[in-house]
Amino acid sequence: MKLKQTLAAAATAAALALSPASQALAESVDHHVSQLSHFNPAEVLLGYQKRWIADDSPLKIAEKSRRTGLTWAEAADAVLCASLRRDNGGCNHFYVGSNKEMAREFIEAAAMWARVFNKAGSEIQEEVFDDGGKEGKEILTFVIHFASGFKIQALSSNPSNLRGMQGNVTIDEAAFHERLAEVLKAALALTMWGSKVRLISTHNGIDNLFNQLIQDSRAGKKRYSIHTITLDDACREGLYQRICQIRKLEWSQAKEEDWKNGLLKDTATEEDALEEYFCVPKAGSGVYLKRVLIERAMVADKSIPIIRFTSPKDFELLPEYARKNQVEEWCNDVLKPILNALNPQHRHVFGEDFARKGDLSVFVPLEIKADLSKRTPFVVELVNATYDAQRQILFFLLSGLPRFTAAAFDATGNGGYLAEAAQLRYGSQMVDTVMLTAAWYREWMPKLKAEFDDGNIEIPRHMDILDDLTKIQIRNGIPQIEKGSGKGTDGQQRHGDFAVALAMAIRASWMEGSEIAFIPVPNHSPFDERLSNDDTDSPTFDRGCY
Repeated sequence: MKLKQTLAAAATAAALALSPASQALAESVDHHVSQLSHFNPAEVLLGYQKRWIADDSPLKIAEKSRRTGLTWAEAADAVLCASLRRDNGGCNHFYVGSNKEMAREFIEAAAMWARVFNKAGSEIQEEVFDDGGKEGKEILTFVIHFASGFKIQALSSNPSNLRGMQGNVTIDEAAFHERLAEVLKAALALTMWGSKVRLISTHNGIDNLFNQLIQDSRAGKKRYSIHTITLDDACREGLYQRICQIRKLEWSQAKEEDWKNGLLKDTATEEDALEEYFCVPKAGSGVYLKRVLIERAMVADKSIPIIRFTSPKDFELLPEYARKNQVEEWCNDVLKPILNALNPQHRHVFGEDFARKGDLSVFVPLEIKADLSKRTPFVVELVNATYDAQRQILFFLLSGLPRFTAAAFDATGNGGYLAEAAQLRYGSQMVDTVMLTAAWYREWMPKLKAEFDDGNIEIPRHMDILDDLTKIQIRNGIPQIEKGSGKGTDGQQRHGDFAVALAMAIRASWMEGSEIAFIPVPNHSPFDERLSNDDTDSPTFDRGCY
């Protein structure tokens, strides 16, 4: 953040010499925005551009719609860095585009920012650069030199160009580089000495390395910070309003919708429109988890039981005490022996998918071993159980899990009741109440898939479990539960219930909740003995504790 603070100070010092619009620009760059922000015509940077600049992550990726101006914002960040002295965090900045026109456009944007920020930079220069070490391979590159001693330089996509360099690297339209893996390999070597790498691109197919890096990052395998900017996201923060402002046109919501519809209609296919403007890589449909991966994770023996509680007919019409007694009896007879058999040394988390009638409520505890491998020790399925019965079974189960750490609940619709009850008892640090949205699926399903890819999880071997997991389908590039209900092997209605509960359990495994543990109070103490020997009437003490 030191760089951004330096910018703020420099912008303030130069404010008197800047025009009102440029002054607003300088002030806006250091304005951190944590969510979508409304368009402000007095600010030059839009919300997603400001968030991108404010993100100081060593590695970051932007998957974006076409022509949203993110590279333009990246040029501003390059100027801020290259214009500072080394002791203030300054360094060189190298831009790697996919063609010469992109390189010139980036350098021209950087020159404009340098003038706006009143930074001492040279005019755009062309320099001869050895592009491969062979005679006749010299090329012209675009460069801006700063008084700080650093420069912004546009290089070709030849990976060898970055060898021996030191500075931040921007790889633009990364998905369209023919040798992205080699370029990235060379760029990442620079991070050893504190330099940063930025990848910016629209998508170019689901199997492209650019998309794989994003999926691996969401799965926790890579440490890239991910920014997603669809056409709708950009317009919500003022993209089309900015276009109207620059072109001196009157903006209206109807005109904006017509403009967006025109862009989408102009594409050859719907898949092209989704890829170009909505960050959905092509060929993004079909089963998310391959059957071979699911079956590999299934335990062959019966050591992972699937337990079912089915409410008797007219169960909800029974008196409250009768319902509680039946549920308590079931918990003691069925759940308690299984809970007592769990390894007390292993950490346990919990995931849930809620249903009241029709589909199942599914409880999935997850055992996390010392080597961080995960196992579902058992699965609980509830059929037509009342809210109170589900709550009673839930608390019995959670109180019996050794080293219980965290839980995640489907809080969508009526599921909010059970989720809220758990959060009130265990607190928000231990319980996440999840609203199932496309954004949630996009973030957490890759982490679920990673467990299967890595062979790091064990689940029950049962056809219903397999069917539930194959209900995770990729729709518009996002893995989510396929709409519509089916029936299990016993005729019971189900709808990917185990898949949702397992995804919730994986979410809980990433939480930083604290372990529930306690030392029981002894049954007898010297104080008790003194009371028992006292001839006078003594008060009664309740030794129960929560």
